[in-house]
Amino acid sequence: MKAPFDPDLQPPPQSGSIRHDLRRLQVWFLGIIAFAVVLFLLVQAKFLLISLAIAIMLFSLTSDAIGYMKRLRFGEARFSEWLASLLAVLLIATVLISLSAIILTQANTVVTTIMQYAEPGQRAVAEMFGWMGEDVEQAVLNWLRGVRLGSWLTTMAGQAGNIASGAVLVTLFVGFLFLERLWFSTKLTSLMGDAERAARVERIIGSIMHRVNRYLVVKTLVSLVTGAMVYAVMRLFGLELALAMGVLTFVLNFIPNIGSIVATLATALVAYVQTGDNVTGLAVLAIVGILQFVVGQVLDPLLLGKTLRLSSFGILASLAFWAAVWGVPGMFLAVPIMVSVMIVCSQIAWLRPVAVLLSREGLPDADMDDAAACKPEHRDAA
Repeated sequence: MKAPFDPDLQPPPQSGSIRHDLRRLQVWFLGIIAFAVVLFLLVQAKFLLISLAIAIMLFSLTSDAIGYMKRLRFGEARFSEWLASLLAVLLIATVLISLSAIILTQANTVVTTIMQYAEPGQRAVAEMFGWMGEDVEQAVLNWLRGVRLGSWLTTMAGQAGNIASGAVLVTLFVGFLFLERLWFSTKLTSLMGDAERAARVERIIGSIMHRVNRYLVVKTLVSLVTGAMVYAVMRLFGLELALAMGVLTFVLNFIPNIGSIVATLATALVAYVQTGDNVTGLAVLAIVGILQFVVGQVLDPLLLGKTLRLSSFGILASLAFWAAVWGVPGMFLAVPIMVSVMIVCSQIAWLRPVAVLLSREGLPDADMDDAAACKPEHRDAA
C-alpha cells in the first residue's frame, strides 16, 4: 500500500543532485549556443575583424616606439603624445600602402607568368609522374588541364585587391586606437572599480604585448633574411619570378611550420617548370630546404628563446581552427591570438587548465614579471 504524501517531509537527497546535474547541463547547452553564435559572427564579419586584429598588433608594436619618441629631447623641446601618435599613424599608413603596392605588383606578375607557363607547366608536372607509367602521366596531364586556372586567378586577384582596402581600414583602426590610448588607464580603473584589479589587467595586457611584439619583430627579421636568400638563389640560377618568390617566402614564413614547407615546394616547382630540368629543380629544392631548415631550427629559436612557450600541437590546432574560420589570414594571426588566449586563461582560475595545455612546459605565465617590468610606467620612470 502506497504511503500518503506528506508535504512536511524533506525531499529525498537525490533531488538536489538532479537539480545540480540539470543546471550543469543547462550551462553546457548555453555554452555551446554561445560558441556557435560567436563562431557565426567571426565568419560573417571576418574582413572587419581581421583588419581590427592586425590594427591591434600594429598598435601594440608602435606603442613602444611612441614611448621612446616621448623620451627624446631636442634641447628643451620634446615630442608630445599627439605628435608622436600622429607620426606613428603616418608611418604605419606608409608601410601598409607600400606593402600593398608591392604585393599587388608581384601578384600581377605571378598571374601573367602563370598564364605564360600554363601549358608547359602542366606538362612538366605531369612528367614528374612518368616513372609510374605513361597512363598515369597522361591521367595527371588531363586532370591538370581540367583545372580552371581562370577562376583561380580571378580569386587570387580579388584577394590581392582586398589587401589595399584592408590597409586603409587598418590605418583607420590604428588611428582610433591611438586616440583611445590617452584615456585607457582612466577608463580601465573606472571599469574595474578597483585600482588593484585595473593594475592586474594592465599586467596581463603588458604580458600579451611583450610576447606578441617579440614574436612579430623576430619573425619579421627572420622572414626578411629568408626571403632575401631565396631571392638570391633564384637569381643565381637565372630564374624568373625571383622577387615574387622572395616576397612569397617572406609572407608564408609568418605561418608556423606549414608556411616554410609550402614556400620551399613552390620555389622548387617554379624552378622546375621554368627550366624543365630535374637537376635544377632538385638543386633549388635542396638549397632552399637547407636554408629554411637552418633559419627555422637555429636562427628562429635563438632569437625567440622562450618568449612564446606554446605547445607545438596547440599551434597546429590553432592554425587549423583559424584557417577554417578566416582562411589564409587566420593562419597568419593564429599564433598571436593563441598567445593572447593562453595568457588570459592563465589568469582565470577555472580556465587555467586550458592555458596549461596550450603552453609548452605547463608554465603559461612564467614571464609575467618580465612583462610587468616592461610597462610604460616603468620605462618612463627610467
